[in-house]
Amino acid sequence: MENLISLVNKLQRACTALGDHGEESALPTLWDSLPAIAVVGGQSSGKSSVLESVVGKDFLPRGSGIVTRRPLVLQLHRINGDREYAEFMHNPTVKYTDFALVRKEIADETERATGHKKQISPVPIYLSIYSPNVVDLTLIDLPGLTKVAVEGQSDSIVQDIETMVRSFIEKVLLNNLHKFFLLP
Repeated sequence: MENLISLVNKLQRACTALGDHGEESALPTLWDSLPAIAVVGGQSSGKSSVLESVVGKDFLPRGSGIVTRRPLVLQLHRINGDREYAEFMHNPTVKYTDFALVRKEIADETERATGHKKQISPVPIYLSIYSPNVVDLTLIDLPGLTKVAVEGQSDSIVQDIETMVRSFIEKVLLNNLHKFFLLP
């Protein structure tokens, strides 16, 4: 099983290098057919905390309201040694060893795509974490489902988030290779 997971991660890295990021397209891509685990649930239900627990690091933005406003595709890579670091696909030349800076870069990259008004974007942020303390795995952190817009958000945000989450779920169900965890 470990060899299979390692192979899947290598395929995902190759897809990413070739420009296949599983983004919206008319045709399914190789990336879309590879397994991952997505965490879906209500706003502030602990989805990001679960992912941090799996990684063993505090690295995701915190706050009130909608904090996760873009999907985060998190690839975990088990490495030998004791040096842990992270890399973003949008800035692959920088190796982050301070996970507080990873949190800041996620927040900054979210702001660059969505602005300062708590809007959302379906365009994922791709983050790889290399550590001897993780298993090779791909996790997806999605914005939490919400029931009402808050000040500064569009009236359609509730439906927009639901549509985004559904698009990830539909891809997964069609491929029948992914696993989902639904938190309360």
